[in-house]
Amino acid sequence: MKFGPVPVKEAVGAIAAHSVRAGEASVEKGRMVTAEDAERLARAGVAEIVAVRLGTDDVGEDEAALRLAERIAGPHARVDRPFTGRANLFAEKAGVLVVDRSAIDGINAIDEAITVATLAAHKAVVAGEMIGTVKIIPYAVPDAILKRALAVLDGAVRVAPYVRRRIAVASTVLPGLKPSVIKKTLDVLGERIAPAEAAVVQEVSVPHDSGRLAEELRRLASSEAELVIVFGASAIADRRDVIPAALEAAGGKVEHFGMPVDPGNLLLIGSLAGKPVIGAPGCARSPKENGFDWVLHRLLANVPVTRVDIVGMGVGGLLMEIVSRPQPREERPSDAHPASVAAVILAAGQSRRMGGPNKLLATIGGVPLVRRTVEAATKSRASSVIVVTGHQAELVSAALAGTDVEIVRNPDYAEGLSTSLRRGISAIPASAAGAVVCLADMPGVTSAVIDRLIAEFRPEEGARIVVPTAHGKRGNPVLWSRAFFAALQDIQGDVGARHLIGENPEAVVEIEIGAAAALDLDTPEAMAAAGGVLAKAASPWTA
Repeated sequence: MKFGPVPVKEAVGAIAAHSVRAGEASVEKGRMVTAEDAERLARAGVAEIVAVRLGTDDVGEDEAALRLAERIAGPHARVDRPFTGRANLFAEKAGVLVVDRSAIDGINAIDEAITVATLAAHKAVVAGEMIGTVKIIPYAVPDAILKRALAVLDGAVRVAPYVRRRIAVASTVLPGLKPSVIKKTLDVLGERIAPAEAAVVQEVSVPHDSGRLAEELRRLASSEAELVIVFGASAIADRRDVIPAALEAAGGKVEHFGMPVDPGNLLLIGSLAGKPVIGAPGCARSPKENGFDWVLHRLLANVPVTRVDIVGMGVGGLLMEIVSRPQPREERPSDAHPASVAAVILAAGQSRRMGGPNKLLATIGGVPLVRRTVEAATKSRASSVIVVTGHQAELVSAALAGTDVEIVRNPDYAEGLSTSLRRGISAIPASAAGAVVCLADMPGVTSAVIDRLIAEFRPEEGARIVVPTAHGKRGNPVLWSRAFFAALQDIQGDVGARHLIGENPEAVVEIEIGAAAALDLDTPEAMAAAGGVLAKAASPWTA
C-alpha cells in the first residue's frame, strides 16, 4: 500500500486519505477518486491530494474487517455490514458474553493495522447489544497479515444465552428482621433476573438455624427450581457458619467461600442435587452492582463458576462503593464521631398552598413555626444546626433572631426542594458523620424526636438511614449518613430523597414516633387545626 501526496491527475483509482473540498468540487475521505473527481478538483485549483493506492497483495479495509469479524463471531453473535474499515458484532440473544481473551490479545499483537475490542468478559448483555468491534486502522491489510490473524481466531466472542429460569429462594430470619426486608430483597432479586426472563418459583423463610435450613434446602433442591439462593439474616462469617453447615448437612458441597470482589466478599457458591447454590452476601439486598451479580448471571447462562474463576476476579473487583454499608476505605475526618450529627432545616419554600401568607411565619402559641422547629433542633443532641432560607429570607431570618444556627441562603429556591437540600448538605461541617434533614413546617418534631433518631444512628453497624414512621408509614425528618451526601446533592427538581431509602433497604432503621412524622402544615385548614395563626401581612418577629 502506498500512502502520500500525489498530483490530482494521477489520483484516479486511488483512495482519498482525507476529505477534499474546493468550490463545488469535493471528495470524501475513504472514497475512490474518479476521473470526474480529478477533473473538477483540478479546475478548482487543487494541484495534489493525499491518497492511498492499494498493492496487489492488499485486502481492503471493509473486506478485511468483515472477514475477521465473521471468524471471531461465535454462537449467538452476529456481524453487521462493515463501513470505513469497521465491522461490529451484536448479541443475538440475552445472556452472558464469553470472550477468549488469549485469542483477542493474540490478534491485537499481530500487527498495528488490526484491532479488536469487546465488552468485558462475562458481562450480562441483551439481544441487539453491541458486544465487539473489529477496526482496520489503515485502508488495507496485506493478505499475509490478514491470514495470520484469521488463523488465531475462531469463535472467540460468543453469547451464552440464559437457560436457567426457575429460581428457589430461602431467607433465614432472626428476631428483629422485618418481613419488609425480605420482601424488598425479593423485589430487588426480581429486577436482577428479569433480563434472563427468570422467576422465583419457590420461596421460603426459615429460622437462622443450620438444621432447619438443611431441611428446606433438600426440599428446594428436589423441586422444579434450577438454582437455589440463600439470603441469610446474618452474613456468612466462616465455612462452619449456618448456611455452609446447612448445605453440607443437606448432602451438598461448598465449592468456594469468599470472593475478591468488593462489595461481595462474603459470597458462597456450592451445589446440591446437581443444582448450583449461592449463599448471597449482604450487599445482594441492594440493587447496586456487586459480586453477587457476577456469579448469578453466569449461572443463569449455565457458564461454570469455579474456584479458579472466582479467585481470578480480583483485578477489576473493586467496585464503586455502595452507601448501604460501612465504607472502610472512606477516610473519616480525625475529629468526626459516629454520634456527631448535624441538623439541616429546609425553610426556603414559597408556601404556595397557603394562598399567600408564608406558613413558616405563622405563630403557634405566639411563636413562629420556623422558630419552633429550629429551637427543637438546637435543644437536641445535634452538633450543629443549619437553616436554609429562600422565600422571604430576611423575614425568616428575623424570626430566628438570637438562635445559635448557621443561616444559608438559597437563591435558587424557586427551582425546587432539591436546590435547598444541596445548599444545606454542602454547609455541613466536615466533622459530622451524618445529618438529620428537617422540614421547617413540622411542629410535632421535638428535640426528643431528633434525639431518638440520633440514638438509632449506628453507621459502623450498617444503620445508616434512620427513618421515623407514623403508624408504619414513613415520614420526616430523616437522618442520613455522610456516605449518602453525594447522592443527596445529585437530586434534581422539586423532590426529596425517598427513592434513596427504597434503593438501600438494608441501611434503613425505622422508629415509630406516631403522628409527628406525618404532620406538616401545608394548607390553611391544617394550620388552623394545629392552632396556628397565619400573619395577614408578613412582618419581622423578634423574641
